[in-house]
Order: sequence, then structure tokens, then C-alpha cells
Amino acid sequence: MVEHAVHGTVAPGWERVRDAFAANFELHDEVGAAFAVYQHGELKADLWGGCADQANGVEWSNDTLQLVFSTTKGIAAICTGMLAQEGLLDFDATVASYWPEFGQNGKADFTVRQMMSHQCGLAAIDAQLSRTEVLSVTPVVKALEAQAPLWAFGDGHGYHALTYGWLVGELITRIDPAGRRINQFIQEEIAGPLDVDFWIGLPEAEEHRTAKLLDQPPPATQEEIEMMLAVLGPGTMGFRALTLDGAMVSDAGFAPVWNSRENHASEIPAANGITTARSLAAIYGATVAEVGGTRLLNPDTVADMTAEQVRGPDKTLVSDSRFGTGFMLTGEFTPLLNEGSFGHAGAGGSLGYADPETGIGYGYVMNQMGGHITGDPRTIGLNEAVRASL
Repeated sequence: MVEHAVHGTVAPGWERVRDAFAANFELHDEVGAAFAVYQHGELKADLWGGCADQANGVEWSNDTLQLVFSTTKGIAAICTGMLAQEGLLDFDATVASYWPEFGQNGKADFTVRQMMSHQCGLAAIDAQLSRTEVLSVTPVVKALEAQAPLWAFGDGHGYHALTYGWLVGELITRIDPAGRRINQFIQEEIAGPLDVDFWIGLPEAEEHRTAKLLDQPPPATQEEIEMMLAVLGPGTMGFRALTLDGAMVSDAGFAPVWNSRENHASEIPAANGITTARSLAAIYGATVAEVGGTRLLNPDTVADMTAEQVRGPDKTLVSDSRFGTGFMLTGEFTPLLNEGSFGHAGAGGSLGYADPETGIGYGYVMNQMGGHITGDPRTIGLNEAVRASL
């Protein structure tokens, strides 16, 4: 095993965080990763190490970017909270009141809050779209407009692994007075004011900074094989939702598709956010405190969006999940810092969250995808280190 030095800084009293980050390389087969944490608007830890491109021996640097899969969803949710604060969005209004075409095929009464908490039965689409069509965005938005719910409202929730992003992204465009797409909104309202890196649609000029994802190892035990088949077996809701019926995966796995320039350049607001750990921590830090003079969400908005909407068996994930309005809440599936913490995890292990009680903004990104259905041991160790540092 190649040893990699841990780079970066920690504030006095936060040395446990460096130790936990280093332990991920020693104990959990970390390849390349970064971690950062803010408290009350101050950067307490900013760490990185390992390989950004293992095949070519490129080391991770302080400005290496990483695609973070569903960790993207939390940033999309923050955008909606900002619009709500401006009086432009009511989470309890119907989606169709902002986006009339959405109301087709029995969806006229669904509220924004229900849509953002995975209750509307739109985890997959029946239209057969090619990857090229999906990446051009409009065809999948049109398919969602026409789609009938895959389960009756009130019959539970199921994680909208990819479709969540196009639903929220289109809603943002319909609501925003300037009609901005989500990436432009993020650049002008979040990334610019905070001076951070976060794209949903990466400029080609930044492609060289992006670390290469590595697929999770194959299941090693019969239990792991059975769990994988339960979540991603042919015909399961998990396979349909996570791959759009195979359009977003190849025979070689997830990583080759998601490392592609085409996927990076598209607008997939549920899954192709590209960022740094430091940027992710700053964004979440700015939802609970000022970071560099900028605060994104006020306490009332945070309280509203983190009120539990669903909890229990998830039709997609075949595990219990728990959601507020657009945010994951702490639980077995995604252990966070405290009961009031909110954020979002991404496939393979990335994680961003905030904790109002302690003023924490947390960001972890990595390129070696893990295969854990519930809490990744790498982020659990970092959570524990943050908790001990407090």
C-alpha cells in the first residue's frame, strides 16, 4: 500500500480531526480525499491527501475538485431555501402553481415539500431515454412532466436518486425572476459571494483539476451480494432510480460514466456537483452562521426545511431513510453530528452537512467509492473526531 502524507491545517484543539482523516488511509483503503470543517464561520480544519488520479500518479492538491454525487442535492435544497426567504417560493404550494406542465397525469396536487421529500412517485421514468438525451436535460424534464406517479401518494417514500435534481432544477428556473438555470444561480448567489468552487455543469477550463472516481470494490460476502441485488438488482426501484433504467451506467461500472467530460458538463442537480471539501464546508457553514460576511439561510428557513417529512422504509434504498425538505436528517442511513444536523450524503461516501447547535459546516469528498448502504466508516470517524473536538 502506498502511503500518502496528510496536508493542510487544523486549529488548536482540532488535532483529532487530522488523526481521523489520516486513519481513513490506514484503515479504510482511502485513495484520495479532502476534509474541512467550519465552526461559527471560522475554518477549523482544511485537510487533503492521497492520489487524485491513481492511474497516472497525480497527487491530491489543495484545489483538487471532486464529483460528489448526491451530496449535490443538499446544495440544490439550499437554493430553494434562498428563494423561499425572498418570498418567491412557498414549500406548501403545489409544484404545478409554479410549473404548470408538471401537473399532468395525476400530479396537480403535489406540493413542493412533498416533491422535495421523495413522496411523489417520480423516482424513475417510463420513457426510455438514451444517455445523450438525459445529458441534454430537456428530454428528461419533459418526461417527468408527462410521467404518472409510480406509487400512490401516501404509500410511502422512495429516494428520487437522479430525478430529484431535474425536478428541483426546473422549479428553480421557473421561480427565479431572471429565469436562471441552477448552475448560474449557484455561481451568482452562493459560489461568488462565498468565493468557493461548486458547479453543476463544470467549465471545461476546470476539468484538469477534477479527481478520478474509482468504483467500489465488488461485494465480498454473500450478505453483501444479497444486499446489492436488493438495492440494484434488475427491475428494482433502486436500479431504475440510480441509473435511469441503465442509461447512466456502463458495463464497466459507474465511475467510467461519471468521470466523463460529458457527465461533468451536463446539469444533473441530483448528482454531478463538483466541488472541494473546503467549499462544501463553507457553504454549509454559511447556512448556520456568517462565513466571510455571507449567510445563506436564516434560522427560520433552517427550522422549516429540517422539520421531518418522512421516516422509515425507503422504496428505492431498501433501508430506512429520513428527510426534511430537500435535506437528509441524521439517522442510521446517514449519521450526522446531532439530532438537528442536516445535509446530504453522496454515493460512495461524500458528505456535506451543517449543525445549527454547534455552528458546524462539514465537507468530505473522496474518489474511492465505498460500498456501504448505511453510514460510511470514514465519515463516522470524522464525525466522532469533530464531536470530540467540540
